[in-house]
Amino acid sequence: MSVLAGSSILVTGGTGSFGKAFIRYALDNLDPRRLIIFSRDELKQYEVRQLFGDDPRLRWFIGDIRDERRLKRALNGIDYVVHAAALKQVDTAEYNPFEFVQTNVLGSQNVIEASIDAGVKKVVALSTDKASSPINLYGATKLTADKLFISGNHYAASYETRFAVVRYGNVMGSRGSVIPFFAKLGSEGRPLPITDLRCTRFFITLPQSVQMVVDAFDIMQGGELLVPRIPSMKVTDLAHAVVPGAELVDVGLRPGEKLHEEMISPEEGRRAVSIQDGRYFIIQPDIASWGYAPPEGAVEMPAGFAYRSDSNDLWYTQQDIAEIIEGGL
Repeated sequence: MSVLAGSSILVTGGTGSFGKAFIRYALDNLDPRRLIIFSRDELKQYEVRQLFGDDPRLRWFIGDIRDERRLKRALNGIDYVVHAAALKQVDTAEYNPFEFVQTNVLGSQNVIEASIDAGVKKVVALSTDKASSPINLYGATKLTADKLFISGNHYAASYETRFAVVRYGNVMGSRGSVIPFFAKLGSEGRPLPITDLRCTRFFITLPQSVQMVVDAFDIMQGGELLVPRIPSMKVTDLAHAVVPGAELVDVGLRPGEKLHEEMISPEEGRRAVSIQDGRYFIIQPDIASWGYAPPEGAVEMPAGFAYRSDSNDLWYTQQDIAEIIEGGL
């Protein structure tokens, strides 16, 4: 039984792809006392509310994580927080950098401060593979947010609140996923644009991402950065799984885009351990004044360990990808 069962939970950015999947999972499996969806877009809230009807366990708060006062009001009586709110478009970040700083960095600090003040028990923040060795502004803001959440345990050392981070790769089927884009082009008989034919990526399904967040609440002491051991895929295999036999056009990497993704850098690898028979990696905190201890049964990773999409030992085949898509992701 998860610690989340029967509790009061708040999800920031709860009307996104992850949020909708988490709401469904929570209502079906966790029977929360209250589940508060905190987001800034009233239209998206309206649309998501139609999916779940008038379930009395759900509460809907319009608010922006940039507004700490509104966060404090929403967090009253909350046990656990899933922090999913973020600005995410890589190219948009390059043109609007400070907007991303205000949401992803300053907004994250607001979540930390408000959670401590409200007596929240645990907070899990969602990160991205782009936060590892970032080369674009979006990745840099998410790395900063990761550091803030891990260090938030220092601020909360004499309080009950603890913070952890989950980091995973691209989510198949999420809003903005390349899969529906490829499918649309394929239905029109058009070639599929590939940023670079050599590209590899980590991919995780929405159900896997939700389960990982739930697991994080049960695993965490505070200070962990949890990374799933998941397969990589070649972007060309993904394209041909979506549209078999499609013509592929190499259009070149976009500004701030990597050829291969990374979830654990060599520097982070020095603090990494494997848990649950290799199901997850944990990047342990450098300094842990709040009393962190390595989890029981953790296996230290070898010297020089890094976790990259091109050197991964797990791979999706084109058939694997096609079966996942056919199964509804």
